[in-house]
Order: sequence, then C-alpha cells, then structure tokens
Amino acid sequence: MTLDMDHLRQWIGRTEDARDVVTASPVACLAATLDRDDPAPQTGDPLPPGGHWLYFLAATRQSELDQNGHAKKGNFLPPVPFERRMWAGGRIRFVTPLHIGDEITRQSEILDVAPKEGKNGPLVFVLVRHRITGPGGLAIEEEHDIVYRGDSPASQAPPPPEKPAAAQANPLWQREINPDIAMLFRYSALIFNAHRIHYDRDYTTLEEGYPGLIVHGPLIATLLMDLCRRENPKANLTRFDYRARGPIFDAGPFTIAGTPADNARAASLEARDHEGRVAMTAEAEFG
Repeated sequence: MTLDMDHLRQWIGRTEDARDVVTASPVACLAATLDRDDPAPQTGDPLPPGGHWLYFLAATRQSELDQNGHAKKGNFLPPVPFERRMWAGGRIRFVTPLHIGDEITRQSEILDVAPKEGKNGPLVFVLVRHRITGPGGLAIEEEHDIVYRGDSPASQAPPPPEKPAAAQANPLWQREINPDIAMLFRYSALIFNAHRIHYDRDYTTLEEGYPGLIVHGPLIATLLMDLCRRENPKANLTRFDYRARGPIFDAGPFTIAGTPADNARAASLEARDHEGRVAMTAEAEFG
C-alpha cells in the first residue's frame, strides 16, 4: 500500500477544542476498577493522575464506527489507511491540580505525522498535544504518540522475552494485576472505547489474529501512576513519561513494578506480561 504522506501531513496543525466538567462518578468507578479502597469522591477532591482520560470522551454515533469499533478516520485524526491503531506512549506534565466539580477545557493539536519502517512493515506515527485548563489555568500538558500499522499480527514471530531494566530486577514497589474480561470491559466503558480488541475475544483472535484480549495502553499507564499513589501517597506526581514496548494479553496476571530514586523525587516504572516481557516503561517525577 502506497502512503500519500503529502496528503496526511495536511493534518499537521489541525486543532480540536472540547469542554467538560470533572464529575465524581467516573472517578469513583475508576477507583473500583483499580481495586482501590477510596472514600466516595466529593466536590473539591483532587482528580487522581490519569483521571483526565475519563473526560472529553468522543460521543461518536453508532453509524460512524468502523467494524473494529473505532471511530472512522479523517476528521481530527488523519485518515491513515492502516486498520490497527495503538497507543505508543506519551509525556504528561501535571502543572496545577484539577478537582471534582471543575469546569475544564481541552485544546488538542496534531503536531506531526511521520512514516517509519518497522520490523514487520510500515508504520505511521501521529503526535498529538493536549492542553487541559481549569479554574487555575493550565493544568495538564500532554503529548500523545499514536502509531498506525497495517501488518497482520498472525504473520509476526512472537517477540523474545525482554529482561526487566536493571533498576527493576529487585523492585521496591510491585503489584500483580489480573486483567480479566470484566476489568477490560469496565475500563472500556469508562473511556467510552468500543474497540473490540479489548472485550470481544472471537473478533480479537479470529479477525485480528491476536492470542487474546489486549489490555488498554492507558489502563496500563494508569496502573503505573496508581502504583506511585499507593507507594508514595504524600507526593504529587508532576511528570509521567511512558512508552509502550509490547502488548499485554489476558493470558495471565501481569506485574507492575517501580523503584524510587534515592532522593524520592522520581521513580522508574515498568509493566511486564505474564511471561516476563517488558510491555511498558515509564519515568515519574514528584513535586
């Protein structure tokens, strides 16, 4: 398939604005999905890290969904002619806190559309920047890396196990997560994500060629941020940079782990699948 990159690059600079209100119910439902024992959120309580992904949800009409459950392309995101779209990573800067009850706005802008040759075929990376503002001004600045690929996973050789980073050989923080279908379905509902690879096993294995349901990239990232909250509850997360290195399937429990820096103002984190493959790495900073 020939990519018309001149056409796709016309999306660079395109912006989209959205408004929302930080309501309590999604925060309570996320806490339940993460298996937290939090009190019911009240007006004025701070929004936890990763909670901003619960808002500004695209209310795509049913007739405007592709057969894979994704929204059809060509509006805000460029019409890349590849069917598989994934979270490749991102960089989040937490500037000022958001709270339950805040009215918030988000401006999104496409910063880049770039081709790359992967091990199993061509890729297209789309870089999107989000700026979220609340009553105190700029609250969150996020760069989100999206990757599109057209190759069939059935034709790929499984990746070799990647050893954990040296810092994670004996992590101080560690938690085991069971990504069962209920957890994946609940998170899909929370972010209004109809992508079938997260809850429809027949579609995922027979049509897409994957060995099982896929754990959402933002859910893995949220679990890593939540690990920081559990292990370092008095610190405020000011930066979170993460990179997806491979998928996690629902074949068994996976592990999230972290090691804080000596000064306790940063931590290195990673998620490993049930066979020990590193699926996501992250660096966190605390204020």
